[in-house]
Amino acid sequence: MAEAKKVKKVKESDVIAEVISEDNVPEVKVEKEIVETSEPKAKAKAGKRSPKAVKEVEEKQAKEERKASPESSDEAKKTPVKVTRTRTKEERAGKKYREVAKLIEKDKHYKLADALELAVKTSTTKFDATVELHVNLGVDPRQADQNVRDTVVLPAGTGKTIRVAVLAEDEDAKKAQAAGADIAGSDNLLADLEKEKIDFDVLIATPTMMARLGKYARLLGPRGLMPNPKSGTVTKDVEAAVKDSKAGRVEFRVDQAGIIHLGMGKVSFGADKLTKNAEAIMASVRAAKPASLKSNYIKAITVTTSMGPGIKVEL
Repeated sequence: MAEAKKVKKVKESDVIAEVISEDNVPEVKVEKEIVETSEPKAKAKAGKRSPKAVKEVEEKQAKEERKASPESSDEAKKTPVKVTRTRTKEERAGKKYREVAKLIEKDKHYKLADALELAVKTSTTKFDATVELHVNLGVDPRQADQNVRDTVVLPAGTGKTIRVAVLAEDEDAKKAQAAGADIAGSDNLLADLEKEKIDFDVLIATPTMMARLGKYARLLGPRGLMPNPKSGTVTKDVEAAVKDSKAGRVEFRVDQAGIIHLGMGKVSFGADKLTKNAEAIMASVRAAKPASLKSNYIKAITVTTSMGPGIKVEL
């Protein structure tokens, strides 16, 4: 019993010690027994893994690798790829565009009449395209006094059928109808606005009726239909306003980049009528020059048609 207790004590402490017994038990046996008891238990052999288990392990490892990697596949998808274009606009355009583009000298600035005549020739569309005038101004639109805005009546018209509505009462409504307004009145027009029904291109209102239009500012404002004194659509003389709108009055205003974009007629007008319209627009633009502007006012002028090439104009 004494011998058994001594051996047990050595097993519990995991320390190799000299064991002395009364029967002189060989030390080799004791050491062997101690070594065997001090070794950790061997793990059981793993059996053959199923294909499903192997697949789960592979997926888990792949997931851990993606987390550890800073450039994961998800981040790569989110990162926008910049596409570098090696071809010019003329090379990417259609056959008709490339043919008419050859008629224009890239570095040449044409006189206004010559540029409009060339614009008519370079129109490639099957429909009656709009002739556009783009004027780059040296103004800062963020400054209130440099936000260039004005209206002009085009001598040859716009080539579009303009539907005019007039918000007025009694005598003013009758005058507007006599002048050619498509819709005139108050209750009937406000009822259409309540239903968000818009059957007009220009809305004219008398000053006394503007208070009733405030309710529909969110409907009319984004569409550019809200009457404004600066554009001549808030006036007491509704008869003259209707005639001007029907005759071809247009409003221009610089965008955030300081550029005016304006359609000034149709290709079917011909160069002469388009020149008259362009001259009227340019006269109005020059008259609207801000007094506080010290640098160059007009930086560049370009004429083009719908889907047609641009033509530079002399300043």
